[in-house]
Amino acid sequence: MKILVDADACPVKDIIIKIAKQYNIEVIMFIDTSHILYDDYCKIITVDKGKDSADIYLINKVEKNDIVVTQDYGLASLVLSKKAYVINQNGLIYTNDNIDSLLLSRHLSQKLRQAGIKTKNAKKRNTNDNAAFEKKFTYLCNIALKQNC
Repeated sequence: MKILVDADACPVKDIIIKIAKQYNIEVIMFIDTSHILYDDYCKIITVDKGKDSADIYLINKVEKNDIVVTQDYGLASLVLSKKAYVINQNGLIYTNDNIDSLLLSRHLSQKLRQAGIKTKNAKKRNTNDNAAFEKKFTYLCNIALKQNC
């Protein structure tokens, strides 16, 4: 079992590393060449800059019961198909029960933007978002570790 992170725009990398250290779980962070990241605990894989290049590399490394951190619904859907766990930076755990509606919502928002209609902007992160992520991520680590035994 390992934690894989779509790390390009991930605001919770420090929380992920802190919890992974507590549970002694391997962490792999995926970034493209337009980002620089260093950490002595986790492995960092840098991929070519390109549409979905980090996502494609990441999905090829996912195994059953791994945990993936991403805000990308498409990647989340692929992760679920590999029987792995997936969570976003706000603590939303993607499941087979919610992924279809999330993908539909994303599609409809894209269509509205293409038609020139403004959609809501994402709200600014705050400490409550980090606390929610930490709680749900810890929960997910416990579940995945139990499944891995």
